[in-house]
Amino acid sequence: MDFDLQWLLLALPIAFALGWIGSRIDLRQWKREQKSSPKAYYQGLNLLLNEQQDKAIDAFIEAVQRDPDTSELHFALGNLFRRRGEFERAVRVHQHLMQRADLPAADRVRAQYALAQDFVKAGLFDRAEEAYGALAGTAFDSEARLALLQLHERSRDWRAAADDAAKLESAGTASFAARIAHHWCELAQEADDRGDAAQAEAALGRAREIAPDAARPGIQAGQRHASAGRHAEALTAWNEIRRRHPAAFNLVAQDHARSALAAGQTAEALASQQAIYAQQPSMNLLHAIDLLDPDMARTAARHRAHLAQQPTLSAAAAALGDEPATPTQASVMAAIEQAARPLQRYRCAACAFEAQHYFWQCPGCQSWDSYPPQRVEEM
Repeated sequence: MDFDLQWLLLALPIAFALGWIGSRIDLRQWKREQKSSPKAYYQGLNLLLNEQQDKAIDAFIEAVQRDPDTSELHFALGNLFRRRGEFERAVRVHQHLMQRADLPAADRVRAQYALAQDFVKAGLFDRAEEAYGALAGTAFDSEARLALLQLHERSRDWRAAADDAAKLESAGTASFAARIAHHWCELAQEADDRGDAAQAEAALGRAREIAPDAARPGIQAGQRHASAGRHAEALTAWNEIRRRHPAAFNLVAQDHARSALAAGQTAEALASQQAIYAQQPSMNLLHAIDLLDPDMARTAARHRAHLAQQPTLSAAAAALGDEPATPTQASVMAAIEQAARPLQRYRCAACAFEAQHYFWQCPGCQSWDSYPPQRVEEM
């Protein structure tokens, strides 16, 4: 027992001494690491926060040269190059990262995703599609699928886009039913453009099956019937839109009136359009009612009433057009029409891109269903 206690008393100071030496070694190592950390890296961050991107890039290049094994420096530099529009340099940085044999698997996948983004920004869509495809089953799987969806939509490969959206929905990312319906509507339009009526009808049927509550398939079906002279069928499709999507009916109100005149259903169409106008008055509906009831006195009265209810430039132009034209009135009319023209556009709610025609997908930001069916001056 005395022997064991003696060794224990000797071991305690030895263990204390070893612990003290170890702590000193760790402290010196930490100090060396702090000294060896590239100051240029922190300078680059400071410049980046001050929005001095040119100087920040120079600082990061210097940091990479001093510490070429640090992957974070490469990521920062590559992202800066992409933001600056120097896509070729961004590609080289991320490709260099992927060629490193010692790169951790997580960083390799991250570099692959960054490389795909470089290709998209550079307009190299084929290479971007290949790069995103390589990310299947990785931590960036959902991001890559969503990027592929946007890429296929941009290149108007609607069938591939529909497949991408279906895979995203099956993975539980979100609901893409309305978006897939748009893809099939685009396929129907392409089929009509090449004269394949059967394929167009099948595509629209698929769109209605996927998104029964969407307005576009019904609107497009009515337009197809009207263009083929099947006005009664067009009215059936549009009347359904009028009941279920009264705001969207505004887009086809005048087409509805023309088909009603052609099908001999003027009275029914006039009553339905007047009913919806009473709830949601608009210039499109007003002009549609004018087609169905062309009596000059009633038309003038409607225009004056609309101007009193919605004092817009377009309403003023319509009311002035009912009066006998004098040289002065003609000049005033021309000035009002010119001033009203910018307000007669549709405006994207996502990016404020304006267009004379209604778009289901914004040409500016590529968002779907971002255009309200009312023109700017009526909002």
